[in-house]
Amino acid sequence: FLTSAASSGPRTHSLFAFIPSWPVKTLFKRESPMTHHMYGDLLRDVPGTSENGVIFQKCALVSGQSESQTAHVRLFVNNQTPLSANLSDLLLLDNITGLTVRESIGNKSSGGLQAFRKKFLQAVGDSFEVSYTASLQPEGLRPGESLKLPAHLTFQSTSLNRTQLKALFTITAEEKITVLPHHGLHAAGFFAAFLLSLVLTWVGLFFMVRYQCLQGNVFTRHRVGHHESKLEPLLFTLEDGVNEDLSLNEQLIDILSSEDSGSTLQALKELEIATLNRADADLEVCRTQISKDIIALLLKNLTSNGHLSPQVERRMGTIFKRQFLLLENEIQEEYDRKMVALTAECDLETRKKTENQYQREMAAMEEAEELLKRASERSATECNNLLRTLHCLEQEHVRKSLALQQEEDFAAARRQLAVCQRGELHGIFFTQVKSAVLKGDLKPEVAKMLLQNYSKIQENVEELMDFFQATKRYHLSKRFGHREYLVQNLQSSETRAQGLLSTAAAQLTHLIQKHERAGYLDEDQMEMLLERAQTEIFSVKQKLDYDLKQEKKKLHQKLIIKRRRELLQKHKEQQNEQLSVRDAFHAAEDVGQYLQQWRGLMAEHCTALEELQERLDQAALDDLRALTLSLFEKATEELRRLQSSALTQELLKRSVPWLFLQQILEEHREEMAARAEQLEAEERDRDREGIQRVRQRLKEDSPEASVAEQAELRHWERLTFAKLCSSAFSLSEEQLLRMQQEVHGCFAQMDRSLALPRIRARVLLQRFQTAWREAECLRLDQALAAPELQQQSKGRKPRSKSKNKIDLLKKCIEDKIHLWEEQAPEDLVEKVQGELLRERVQRLEAQEGHFAQMLVALQFQKAAQVTETLSAYTALLSIQDLFLEELSVSEMLTTAACTQILESHSPELQELERKLEDQLTQREAAEQQQALASWQQWVADGPGLLNKPGETDSERQISSVLQQALSMAQKLLEHHQQSLREEQQNSVVLEDSLENMETDTFVTLCGQELRLASYLSRMTMVPAATLRRLLSVLLPTASQAQLLALLDSMGEKHSDHAVENEGSSEPADRGRRRKHQGWWQALDTKLRGDLMARGLEKMLWAHRRKESILQKTCLPLRERMIFCGKGSWPHLSLEPIGELAPVSIVGAETIDVLNTGEKLFIFKNLKDPEISLLIPPRKKKKNFLNAKKATRASEIN
Repeated sequence: FLTSAASSGPRTHSLFAFIPSWPVKTLFKRESPMTHHMYGDLLRDVPGTSENGVIFQKCALVSGQSESQTAHVRLFVNNQTPLSANLSDLLLLDNITGLTVRESIGNKSSGGLQAFRKKFLQAVGDSFEVSYTASLQPEGLRPGESLKLPAHLTFQSTSLNRTQLKALFTITAEEKITVLPHHGLHAAGFFAAFLLSLVLTWVGLFFMVRYQCLQGNVFTRHRVGHHESKLEPLLFTLEDGVNEDLSLNEQLIDILSSEDSGSTLQALKELEIATLNRADADLEVCRTQISKDIIALLLKNLTSNGHLSPQVERRMGTIFKRQFLLLENEIQEEYDRKMVALTAECDLETRKKTENQYQREMAAMEEAEELLKRASERSATECNNLLRTLHCLEQEHVRKSLALQQEEDFAAARRQLAVCQRGELHGIFFTQVKSAVLKGDLKPEVAKMLLQNYSKIQENVEELMDFFQATKRYHLSKRFGHREYLVQNLQSSETRAQGLLSTAAAQLTHLIQKHERAGYLDEDQMEMLLERAQTEIFSVKQKLDYDLKQEKKKLHQKLIIKRRRELLQKHKEQQNEQLSVRDAFHAAEDVGQYLQQWRGLMAEHCTALEELQERLDQAALDDLRALTLSLFEKATEELRRLQSSALTQELLKRSVPWLFLQQILEEHREEMAARAEQLEAEERDRDREGIQRVRQRLKEDSPEASVAEQAELRHWERLTFAKLCSSAFSLSEEQLLRMQQEVHGCFAQMDRSLALPRIRARVLLQRFQTAWREAECLRLDQALAAPELQQQSKGRKPRSKSKNKIDLLKKCIEDKIHLWEEQAPEDLVEKVQGELLRERVQRLEAQEGHFAQMLVALQFQKAAQVTETLSAYTALLSIQDLFLEELSVSEMLTTAACTQILESHSPELQELERKLEDQLTQREAAEQQQALASWQQWVADGPGLLNKPGETDSERQISSVLQQALSMAQKLLEHHQQSLREEQQNSVVLEDSLENMETDTFVTLCGQELRLASYLSRMTMVPAATLRRLLSVLLPTASQAQLLALLDSMGEKHSDHAVENEGSSEPADRGRRRKHQGWWQALDTKLRGDLMARGLEKMLWAHRRKESILQKTCLPLRERMIFCGKGSWPHLSLEPIGELAPVSIVGAETIDVLNTGEKLFIFKNLKDPEISLLIPPRKKKKNFLNAKKATRASEIN
């Protein structure tokens, strides 16, 4: 405790009040009582009472003046707990290093220990107490230093193991500071401090004003330069990643030098997950930088080819940089928000799970207490201890589950943001290209070529990133497989050394016991020699632990410094090489060459870094193993020397026969040699198993297999998306661009991240293990409840029944404890792999489904627009027919007048038909020319075999030509496929343009029909309300807004039409309105009747056709097949060989059976279409304009 002799006056807290001061030492600061419980060599902290009910304490009371303080030390062993067992062979070892001991009855040893021994300690209220007086030796401690003097108690209980307790005791030499106040010195210090603070204040104000002036000038001069530098993207140096990688590598030294060998492998797994997360982040930065460089290189190539001016290139480059910088900031902000939200959510989930666990524990304790009311105190205590142990295991499992779930949530959030960033990068590029086309900076054909090049390059980028991921996964798997082998190798070496040390220690005891059994030693001599031997063994082990801890601490610091220096140097070298690649990028013109440089550089860097890591790991293991083995060998040699020298001399002094002693020593040497050979053989077996596990792990994470799997998967998905796109009937350029962007987004998230699958596997395994344990616990609970029903039927005595229940409860709790401690079945690992495969297939199918939904939504949107226009057109024709029929029946218009009205409408329709046919003819001619040019270009760029004449007179020439043809077959096939894709895209875009032309013509036709309908409604003087009811009957699905818009259009059109047909119109008077008032009211009824009659007629006709078909023999449906392509569904890494994963059929035909509304879905194998070099002539559509006029004339006639 720190004490002070300072005066209590008002100025004692002044700075100068502590000058001068004299330190005076005080003694004996005792730590809080803490008992340590040890079995064998395992030491752990427990509360003040051991589980056997034994209390062991070391206390001291300090007395005397500060210059001559003494301590009355008291060692106390209490076994008064009724349930504890009898204790025997108690050995108390007290550390008195640095103390002068007086009034002690213990035996002192050379190692600074004194020993006390007691043969027996009863179970009921017995205790053992030792006290002595001690003082600190002169110059033993300097002020502020501490001296730890623990005491150890070893005893034998009813169990076979010896139990050791440890009581901590610390002496601290403290300083007493005497303070003499000096008032004059206080005053001088006050004035000096006041003047100094005044000067510093003026100096600070001067520099502040000066800095603001300079800052204003600098900001004025460099405002533009600062803005441009702010937009520069970050270089691919990964400085933050390097620092994190160094810190992660230093954790390996902590793991290797850790004293807790039980949690070493778990710590290594956690380090592997952290390293995988770091590798994912590095690869994401690499991907982003490559994408930015590719965009800049594409713009540069456009400028060099003359398609883009340098000013536009610089402007677009600046826009891209600004957009990329904003995207990075948004992603970082979103990441911070997600982490905060996930942390809060995980904390809430932790509180809920902890509360639920606590409630379950309380319910179990209450149920057990209710059952244990009639039990003995011993049985109740045992059951309560078992329940506490079970609850501790359950709590540990809950904590582990929550930690794994939080880890998965964080990894999933990082993955989601990474995928979002990739999609946003593609979106920025497509948006800026579209904006450049709208501004006139890029021509449409140049933009189309740019987007095609970008799509091809993105495929190469995805393949490159697949290679990077596979290489990184392999190297990290190799690194941590090797590290796991190193950890197990170090543990095997320590186990062998500890085995030899334990054998040497046991031989000391056996040597004494053999002489006692032979009758050469009496019981008192044996006890004295055993006490001395155990004291020496404990001293040797304590010195070994202390030396091992100190030497490991020194070596730990040395290894970390060496490791950090070499890794930092290697990272700097690799960063310089990356910067050189960036410099070469500015002079490069070929994107493929740039990607190949990245591929070679990253492969070389990964290999070099992993070689350095492996060398450093092996060097650290060698140093730690050499240190550990040397210290263990030194301790073992010390015990053997003690056996052959000191203990032998003690035995010889007691007249032990030399021949008998020599025979035992020879047997011990042979036993030690055999034990050493056995331990070395076990170590070799464990090493072989570790090497086999590393090889199996590397085989599973082979980079070649991973790259081939990803290539096959991407090829499959490419065919799938191509089939989906080819199923679209028509797409505009903008819609096709949107589909390409969506395809890039889908391909960007087809990769497998490094950390997330591993984390997901751990979470799934934890869940399956939890479900298995809960099922087993439920089975145990049911088995516990079953005997109770049997006992009720037998009617046993209450006491025996209660005792049986308690025994069953105890057995059930013990079984649950074993259930939580033992490993889960191995088949759960296979179940986890199957679940991971199923989830991956579902993600791929979800991508396909989302893309198909977008495509179908576009087609339905177009169909809905056409259907809406067609419905309006049909409604106008029906109203015209209704008006003409009523005008003819009512003799308001003659047949000649009706014919004149229709003939006046025909020239406009013929003009629309002629314009449409001319446009269609021009587009078809342009399409034919484009197809011919494509064929000529394909022949010119195709393989040379098509142009070389064959020489059939020489077999060598024929074989050469055939070999050349086979070598160029793949190139020819790829060229065919590319030509087919371009042809399909051109056909889709052409069909969209033709549809637009037809739609425009159809809209114009609707306008003409609208004018005629408006004119006829003017003649019939139909009110607006009646006309609205008629339109609502004809257009039942139209909204009120659409009906009002159509009515307004008819109101606008009829005035123009009335002016054109003024000669044929008749003035309407009030008499005519009153005359036709009833007719207007009957129009609605008549129209509804006609529609119902026509609908009923169609239904009857369809019913008759359906019956006639059903009476015939039905043909079997065509067999469902997968569409042809390269192989079938690709084999994923977790998929068992020889089995195919279920594949959803992509694309289907839907047939309306005889217009009855029933749908027949036909899934079929779409054969590869033949490559058509010329577009077949377009079928001439039916002239619906002339057909409409003919139909109308026939109806009038």
